[in-house]
Amino acid sequence: MRLKKFANIDPIEQHTSFKQFNRWRQERVRMQPRKDYSYTVPCVQPDVAYLENNRKFPSITWIGHSTFLIQIGGMNVITDPVWSSQMAFQKRLTPPGLDIDDVPPIDAVLISHSHYDHLSIQTLRRLIGPRQLIVPAGLGAKLRKKGFINIKELHWWESTSIHGIRFTFVPAQHSTRRNPWDTNSSHWGGFIIERSSSRSGKLIGHVREQADLSSPADDNKERMHALDSSFECVKPYVAESPTIYFAGDSGYFHGFKEIGRRFPIDVALLPIGAYEPEWFMGPQHTTPEQALQAFVDTRATWFVPMHYGTFKLANDTPLEALERLETNREKRAIEPERIVALPIGQTWKLAGK
Repeated sequence: MRLKKFANIDPIEQHTSFKQFNRWRQERVRMQPRKDYSYTVPCVQPDVAYLENNRKFPSITWIGHSTFLIQIGGMNVITDPVWSSQMAFQKRLTPPGLDIDDVPPIDAVLISHSHYDHLSIQTLRRLIGPRQLIVPAGLGAKLRKKGFINIKELHWWESTSIHGIRFTFVPAQHSTRRNPWDTNSSHWGGFIIERSSSRSGKLIGHVREQADLSSPADDNKERMHALDSSFECVKPYVAESPTIYFAGDSGYFHGFKEIGRRFPIDVALLPIGAYEPEWFMGPQHTTPEQALQAFVDTRATWFVPMHYGTFKLANDTPLEALERLETNREKRAIEPERIVALPIGQTWKLAGK
């Protein structure tokens, strides 16, 4: 029996041939000595006590890459949980923002797709709590074989609710594979997280959060200091019932506009890394400029960058991604406070005190 194959909304060239992969690998070997990885994303000490005890106010904590701990509606939700110390032969650039033993009991786990940098079986086994897995269609059978039973599979635009929080699986432009034989046998996408009874949030106010940021030594201190200062910008109090869009992993496509048309998004968590070389990565990973266009398309109020600064997945560096994001933000005249660059380990409290 042949496996069902999932597809993107728009036909794109899937760069999966050995010839293409080998070309990219050769380019990477040539480019790597010229790449500067001395800049690392700032890290802060996590507020473990707050995360353990908070059951009232919505918050977002960046663990690294595409892993976030989202507290909403009294629930602890985690996205694409990966605490792996390395990816293939590449060591993690920054430690996880929260030790896995300090993660509070998890009510829901959102998996965007099956790639190893978004789905770690070892991590899933170490999480505690009810751990309702909400996964793309086609992925449930693989997880059941690994011993997980509390699984809900969704196709694009399907929803499920847990304790008054609705999770809707929305399209992305990507692909999946964990071995040579299962290409696109499960789907991929992002999630809209919202209260079941509410489709809109209310702006509450603003607060300045100061973080004790760590800065690596580098010759170009002024350039890096300017970037680090962006992590200390005003963090808004968003809403008591925010709508959060977790994009997972995606190339740029017109589906972002449809997502924005269907949902009033307060906060968009969008990927900005693993885009170079663009001829190879472009169909599946947005550049920083395309991520900003996706932000505009979704009509979200705030944009949290993700999917950068944790693993060396492509030829770009964290510094390049952030600088290109900032340059394009200025070009588009988007207010700087709308781009919320979280330090790793930082908890952004969306409402309350």
